Amino acid sequence: MTIEPGKYFEIAYQLFRVNPDGTETLVHEVTADDPDRAICGVTLGFVEALDEALVGKKAGDKFDFVAEPDKAFGPYSEEEIYTIPRERMTVDGKFDESMFTPGALIPLMTPDGYRIDGSVVELTPEAVVLDLNHPLAKDKVHYVGEVTAVREPSAEELEASQGCGGGCGCGSCGSCDDKDEDGGCGCKGGCC
Repeated sequence: MTIEPGKYFEIAYQLFRVNPDGTETLVHEVTADDPDRAICGVTLGFVEALDEALVGKKAGDKFDFVAEPDKAFGPYSEEEIYTIPRERMTVDGKFDESMFTPGALIPLMTPDGYRIDGSVVELTPEAVVLDLNHPLAKDKVHYVGEVTAVREPSAEELEASQGCGGGCGCGSCGSCDDKDEDGGCGCKGGCC
């Protein structure tokens, strides 16, 4: 069986950032013991170039390709920088300042149920400034890997692939269309 739209697959791979000088840096590795799982053309947030490169492959097939930013993790966008009032970043009514040091990754949920990480840019007395751009936004990337399984998806897998992310869960799922009057994220419940 080959990967085609609607087929469930599992992959193991290495993901490299292609640096401006042409060298590469390993940034993520997925092993066959704990592969990424997706449904071709269905899983929300799955990297477009990866989905496209896998079509026609079967279990045991290898893949090795470079993806430009527009088909990988997108361009860097200033619109993905949010200023969120501290009171929206509390747990059990308390704000833990130690969690929000510049550079710290803060796990968030989008309104669509995706888990994303926001990188703390700045902590002010009133707010937390978060960058929701993917860490590989604007970067060319190189995938090297292998398809480890291909089959028909179960009903549960189909349902899950349409609302909770999958594969790397990367892509451009970090946007917030619910701006408040200050231009910050107006999402409720710690999501952006």
